Amino acid sequence: MQTPTHAATDLAAVLRLPTNALDYTILGIYFAVVLGIGFAARQSVRTSLDFFLSGRSLPAWITGLAFVSANLGATEILGMAANSAQYGAYTVHWYWIGAIPAMVFLGLVMMPFYYGSKVRSVPEFLLLRFDKWAHLLSSALFAFAAVLIAGVNLYSLAIIVEALLGWPQWVAIVVAGFFVLAYITLGGLSSAIYNEVLQFFVILAALIPIVVLGLRKVGGWGGLTDKLTASHGEDFVTAWGGTGIGSSNPLGANWLTIVLGLGFVLSFGYWTTNFAEVQRALSAKNLSAAQRTPLIAAFPKIFIVFLVMIPGLVAAVLLPGIGTSGSDYQYNHAIPYLMKELLPNGVLGIAVTGLVAAFMAGMAANVSSFNTVFTNDIWGRYVVRGREDGYYVKFGRLITAIGVLASIGTAFLASSFSNIMSYLQTLFSFFNVPMFVVFVVGMFWKRASMKSGFWGLLAGTTAAMVNYFVLYKQDVISIPTDQGANFVSAIAGFVAGAVVMVAVSLFTEPKPQEELQGLVYGTRSPGMAEPPAAGDDAWYRRPALLGWSAVILAAACYIPFSI
Repeated sequence: MQTPTHAATDLAAVLRLPTNALDYTILGIYFAVVLGIGFAARQSVRTSLDFFLSGRSLPAWITGLAFVSANLGATEILGMAANSAQYGAYTVHWYWIGAIPAMVFLGLVMMPFYYGSKVRSVPEFLLLRFDKWAHLLSSALFAFAAVLIAGVNLYSLAIIVEALLGWPQWVAIVVAGFFVLAYITLGGLSSAIYNEVLQFFVILAALIPIVVLGLRKVGGWGGLTDKLTASHGEDFVTAWGGTGIGSSNPLGANWLTIVLGLGFVLSFGYWTTNFAEVQRALSAKNLSAAQRTPLIAAFPKIFIVFLVMIPGLVAAVLLPGIGTSGSDYQYNHAIPYLMKELLPNGVLGIAVTGLVAAFMAGMAANVSSFNTVFTNDIWGRYVVRGREDGYYVKFGRLITAIGVLASIGTAFLASSFSNIMSYLQTLFSFFNVPMFVVFVVGMFWKRASMKSGFWGLLAGTTAAMVNYFVLYKQDVISIPTDQGANFVSAIAGFVAGAVVMVAVSLFTEPKPQEELQGLVYGTRSPGMAEPPAAGDDAWYRRPALLGWSAVILAAACYIPFSI
């Protein structure tokens, strides 16, 4: 873990933005629209299904844009810009290797299971496939992780508000948390999703001027790469340079750990089991729309990398020594610094509004998924069962407030990391990867027993934590960077979970075959309104869906090798 390098420096004095009344007006209009959407969405909330899953009524283009916008939080903006300032062009792997293939897999293979089984959450699927212990453990782990990740977004937003207004970070965190709390408690998931669609376009309007003016400042793409090559070496501006096994590079990882640790384990673990994303697809109006949701999101995802990577690279040129003990700037400050140095008033207001929108979208995605899992999978399943539907809507609003308050607390934990992307990847290796291995084994192996889900999830989470906190942090094994350690932790968690699931399944009874219908690949439940993956509507019998997926994957595979 890296401690902040600006502890003795007043951050507001370093990053204070030269805003005026025009900038504040733009920001004020945005907040008014956000709350207006919340009040409008409130009219459509009549049942718990409306509050938690928008009544499963939304079109694919809405859920697709919300899907990608929900991820455009701290991970994309501050985190990926920080990643680029620290590691260079290797950041592209988090998109073309570490996102696109998994998003296509979610749409083609996994959404039919999720949507066809009519579950309200990802952990609920584990209840159907395994038993209550796997369900309860996965629900608790996800709820905990969602609060931690929401805290990352709150902390990131606090950096922007602190730079904008000079407020102490705790004030910025509380104010931002209030607005997210207001529009989610008003309109539930519908309010969050429609705000995320708005936020998607506002975010683009914020990032594009930073990229254009940043490149102009350093002499275009050619000037940028020349300067970085001179100061950081050739590998800093390539996607695969220096990634041979035994070679050294800024990322501290080789091609094997990139492909397996990031491209398979971390990526598939995040995009296919993270309910903050999957929830958007589950709110679609039918199975076809649910499957198209991650595919629609994959198109902008291919190109968004340039909007978040280039500012980090520009900051590495303009701020030599960023993130080191001799600098007042952390890697996380790349975007705020460029806003201060490059943007005129008016455009500055749009940029600030866009970043505020991004962090609110990321936080709202995690808070809305947290309230769904806690209400339906923990409270409604194990604590207070069988109450009228209105009770769970009221409790959902209450637990939303509790989730926001908890996120405010975890925001201060995120402030101890110089690169919040490293912190997020650490959380994903602990929580998403073990859940993914349980899902993939359970979906494709009928013999996986009911008890194997719980023990596989526990073993995977434990192994990832042991690798990170014991083997890596105590220098038992030598790994050059936090990101490299995260890749290894993810692989360790996946392997441990899979091995334990197989071992436990061999010594315990499998789930009865008749209870596996529609839950394991190759089966179909006659009672389902729409068939799962192996039915008449299977993905391999749908040329249009397969064709779009092939185009997306071809682009994701080609572009990394051209850098």
